[in-house]
Amino acid sequence: MIKAGIIGATGYAGSEIVRILLGHKDAEIVWYGSKSYTDQPYGDIFQNYFQIVDADCKGDDLNALAEQVDVIFTATPQGYLASVLSEEILSKAKVIDLSADYRIKDVSVYEEWYGIEHKSPQFIKEAVYGLCEKNREEIKKARLIANPGCYPTCTFLSVYPLAKEGYIDMNTLIVDAKSGTSGAGRGAKVANLYCEVNESIKAYGVTTHRHTPEIEEQLSYASGEKVTLNFTPHLVPMNRGILITAYASLKKPADYEELKAVYDKYYQKEYFVRVLKKDVCPETRWVEGSNFVDVNFKIDPRTNRVIMMGAMDNLVKGAAGQAVQNMNLLFGLPENEGLKMPPVFP
Repeated sequence: MIKAGIIGATGYAGSEIVRILLGHKDAEIVWYGSKSYTDQPYGDIFQNYFQIVDADCKGDDLNALAEQVDVIFTATPQGYLASVLSEEILSKAKVIDLSADYRIKDVSVYEEWYGIEHKSPQFIKEAVYGLCEKNREEIKKARLIANPGCYPTCTFLSVYPLAKEGYIDMNTLIVDAKSGTSGAGRGAKVANLYCEVNESIKAYGVTTHRHTPEIEEQLSYASGEKVTLNFTPHLVPMNRGILITAYASLKKPADYEELKAVYDKYYQKEYFVRVLKKDVCPETRWVEGSNFVDVNFKIDPRTNRVIMMGAMDNLVKGAAGQAVQNMNLLFGLPENEGLKMPPVFP
């Protein structure tokens, strides 16, 4: 039985890790970490766990936690893990970090986009980017996993096959993204109040969103060339979900069957990536509450462009589910263990 500890267990992503691990036959949670709610019953904070979780929240002492568990999940703000991680901690427990602290390999890029000093750059090189569909073998051997961001995960999986096979001009790539409000976290912010969000949609982080360099870096690895793109996210008045619509020019004319074969080449054996039938567009309602990503594409011969689309739950495949998927790989378990739950509808 894998013993797990969660720092940030009272945030949205942290509570999703709890939900998933409670249904995982090979893992048990022994530490519900929350600096804000220390010593309070977890079931009082989240009433959905009333009489299900009989444990109080503990603090965020990673050194004490590492003595008690096999794996630590850190669902914490940017900069937290980088400020406390040590060789001693990594020698005792695997660490899966849901922040951006170890995703970007160039520390100067991280510091520029996130506006904070990186406190432990010595661990960046060894951290494995935890996108299981791409880095599966490297993940199995890692001590430190940089769990990918939600927007980068959906964007990458939507675009990757055509970028990898050289079908699209990466200089023409534009990514339009939309997310539910849970993507902003559980903290109280005026801009996320019900009356501020309901019956409205808005772009935000235009040209400045922090996931931009992560998307560019991963697509650069995939395409073998430096990628610079426009990424524009939008806030949609719904709880969960991400929808990606990416546009790029084709390097040469191609028909549906040819591009479908490319997607099938990469995803036919992937449990969590579902390539939809022709002309079926991904929708967030068909992936909600699950670790599945639905992708598809549409060719526009009039403009010689291809439109690549993806939908997923930002809290599951975009955060907690992907973290558990990484845990399964780290400990030699079936990758989909604890993650087979179908999407919830309605």
